[in-house]
Amino acid sequence: MTLPVRVARGMDPFDALHRETDSMLSRFFGRDSDSSWMAPYAVDIHEDGDHIYVEAELPGFKKDKVEVTLENGTLTISAERKTEKNGGQEGQTLLRERRYSRFLRSFTLPPTVDENKVNAKLADGILSITLDKREESKPRKILVQ
Repeated sequence: MTLPVRVARGMDPFDALHRETDSMLSRFFGRDSDSSWMAPYAVDIHEDGDHIYVEAELPGFKKDKVEVTLENGTLTISAERKTEKNGGQEGQTLLRERRYSRFLRSFTLPPTVDENKVNAKLADGILSITLDKREESKPRKILVQ
């Protein structure tokens, strides 16, 4: 079961601090390509009258390594990227900056979302998720007589 996480409006300074600290500690302790660390990939969320849109930067992640789940009003995006030793090439590695990375974010959705109408697409390193709103929650015009 996934614990819900609130989606904060605006930038959370502690989130950026956490990512920077994690990155600094990873470099300091010399973690190699087999180690796990959370990559700081950005997510944007916006809405209109009919949909909620989630866009997540996932550069280098393959479609079969990205998982999107929706359970009990919580949207969870997870992805994993592994690199081969020596990049699949023969010889000695001289520089390795591409590492194993994973992405995991969860968002609590409002009750207006129709959990049966969700579309996800990964193109050019951007995961785009479109969540339809329930018909009864969409704004409608009332005729004034």
